[in-house]
Amino acid sequence: MSKSAIIIPARYGSSRLEGKPLLKVLGKSIIQWVYEKAQQAKFADMIIVATDDERIFDEVKSFGGEVEMTSVNHKCGSDRIMEVVARHPEIGYICNLQGDEPLIKSESIDAVIQNVKEDEYADISTLVRVLTDEKEINNPNLVKCVIDKNNFALYFSRSKIPYERNVNEGNFYGHLGIYGYKRKALETMTSLPQTPLEKTESLEQLRALENGMRIKTSVVDFVPVGIDTKEDLEKFRQIVESKLQNA
Repeated sequence: MSKSAIIIPARYGSSRLEGKPLLKVLGKSIIQWVYEKAQQAKFADMIIVATDDERIFDEVKSFGGEVEMTSVNHKCGSDRIMEVVARHPEIGYICNLQGDEPLIKSESIDAVIQNVKEDEYADISTLVRVLTDEKEINNPNLVKCVIDKNNFALYFSRSKIPYERNVNEGNFYGHLGIYGYKRKALETMTSLPQTPLEKTESLEQLRALENGMRIKTSVVDFVPVGIDTKEDLEKFRQIVESKLQNA
């Protein structure tokens, strides 16, 4: 039987916040916070951190997590994940969970896994959220997504899409950077060359769409707090401390 695996790519180097997987909040590293959130997902049979750094490897081992070393030459997280998947023929479904999203909901992780497991037409799955703030809608750092009536992605862009020629009767959707894959889809994605739209927008998921793969989306209601800066780290610390005080 094919197993479902959450794989968490984690690098030490980061242009804005070096060593962020190892930064501690209330005594726990960011990578441990993310790992423990993955453990709460119901549909995952395995959780593995994929890293190229011995410090991260040792940290995951220290809290009892599963971790595997990968090549330092990977250009993106999906290639790092594929190296791990190639060692595990039992893995049929993969969730690529970012190592800097400690507040992601376990239900959202499950939705990503469920979509590729249960929808025969879904090669890949991901999450979107409704955008109402005009600043977010126009922010090129926040990727937008247009979906069809069956919740399959039509296109992703850093631009505001759809363009409002007439009164907009639908929603604007922001993309969340978590993916589910059928094994064959991940193998195909990582073997294909970069595509023109992917290079233009600097969005890896466009490679899948340009090659005819189908990406199923689920709409969720949470706003992620990704940790890219010291300010993000402090915001996460405040959120965690507030939850503890109100528990």
